[in-house]
Amino acid sequence: MVCRLHKSLYGLKQASRTWFRRFSSAIQDIGFQQSRADYSLFTLVRGNSITVILLYVDDMIITGNDEQEIRNLKQFLNGCSKDGISICQRKYTLDILEEAGLLGVKPTKVPMEPELVLTTTGSDALKEPAQYRRLIGKLIYLTITRPEITYANAPGQGLLFSTKSQLSLVGYCDADWAKFPITRRSVTGYCIFLGNSLMS
Repeated sequence: MVCRLHKSLYGLKQASRTWFRRFSSAIQDIGFQQSRADYSLFTLVRGNSITVILLYVDDMIITGNDEQEIRNLKQFLNGCSKDGISICQRKYTLDILEEAGLLGVKPTKVPMEPELVLTTTGSDALKEPAQYRRLIGKLIYLTITRPEITYANAPGQGLLFSTKSQLSLVGYCDADWAKFPITRRSVTGYCIFLGNSLMS
């Protein structure tokens, strides 16, 4: 049996090589030359104008003596994606799972009992509260690209800000009336979209 890799995802060993191959091909198509001394260095010379790109993994330094050429390059880079901008924290999510010792567990659609009601009494205190607080802090940071992680968390999912989306703001909300048993407060949730793109 042989498996063919269709797409290298962020976090895999092949991902950086695949991204570099795609970037170098695209940048050379518009006239940049790849340095033989340093393959991550690309230059474009037109008369007295020189533009330089230096790559480090997925970061780049752009410099040169012609502001217009640099603006043209940035415009080209902005137009490379036809669908829009996608942001994802897959590697960060996998790092959290590894630190928590949950990397090899079987994924589930709903990681907690749907009707479970948490209370401040009836359970033992945590043995290592600092580790719990650190994990909660990392999960809060994860909500930059995963606004809702309470009930489902597939590592590869993220946010897509589409170029074809309408500039209309739409919001949805829901509430469980007096769900919390101690304070009788409601548990609420909401989501805000800009066109088809989830913002909050």
